[in-house]
Amino acid sequence: MERFERQLRQAEPGFRELIDRIPLQATPPLPPEWLRVEMLERSLLLRRVPDLEGRTVLEVGSGAHAISTVPLAWRVGGAGRVVALERSRWGQFRPVVTASGLLERIRPVAGDARRLPLRSDAADLAVCLHGLRSLRGDENTVRVVREMLRIAERVVLAESLPIARTDGQRAHLAMYNLRAEVFGASLGVRDDLPYLPLDRLASLVERAGGADVEARTEEIDLPHFLGYFPRTLVEAVPRGRRREELLERWDEAEAMRRRYGADHPPVGIVSARRSRSRFTPGDPERPPPGARGPAD
Repeated sequence: MERFERQLRQAEPGFRELIDRIPLQATPPLPPEWLRVEMLERSLLLRRVPDLEGRTVLEVGSGAHAISTVPLAWRVGGAGRVVALERSRWGQFRPVVTASGLLERIRPVAGDARRLPLRSDAADLAVCLHGLRSLRGDENTVRVVREMLRIAERVVLAESLPIARTDGQRAHLAMYNLRAEVFGASLGVRDDLPYLPLDRLASLVERAGGADVEARTEEIDLPHFLGYFPRTLVEAVPRGRRREELLERWDEAEAMRRRYGADHPPVGIVSARRSRSRFTPGDPERPPPGARGPAD
């Protein structure tokens, strides 16, 4: 946790106070500070996004712990707003947002990102931070980004890359790369797909109608705990050769995690603006702002 403390000391005083308000999490073997670490990582990424102050920002995939929502709400300031879209995994969203003190800046919306329940041009910017891996494939990703570009003139996407330069990054990838296969075999749902290369992310944004696409890589000097999942999920796979292979791979990945920790891989950031040749303003067939989330 030394890197976390070092990075936090370099953050703005107001953000350090915010992080202190975020509840610790009792989810061993992860450290209780894991949510604070992940929020700090999102805040570091958002430093690369200009002109957030006072803006209305659509966040696609707010998730169960508001990991990106809270840093976004802090960066837009008192005059800004975050429209936090999530389909179903609200979990600890309300308690975390309430503890942050930023509830008034956040409007949760329940809906499918492939057909956003918002009017065109409802936001200044649309972002998806570490959520692309849950979109279950290229075609879904293109549909979601196209919708984001309908809602906002600009989009920013950020996702971890399949790059490992340290033993800790290799440990993270060894565990993370098991997730989709194990979840599919034990839960019947392939989620958290393997990370995509940066050029492929950029090409998907172009397919969705993005113009002036910019792609860059950011190094994140922080641990990354969210690749981990318990061995019991592997044990739930039906008995057979596949289960034994997955158990062996999980044990190897866990041994790496215990020895080296888990480092954050480099992060790819892709930004683009709406291509005027592909979109027209307004869409009377779209529904007005709709289903509200659990923080209402």
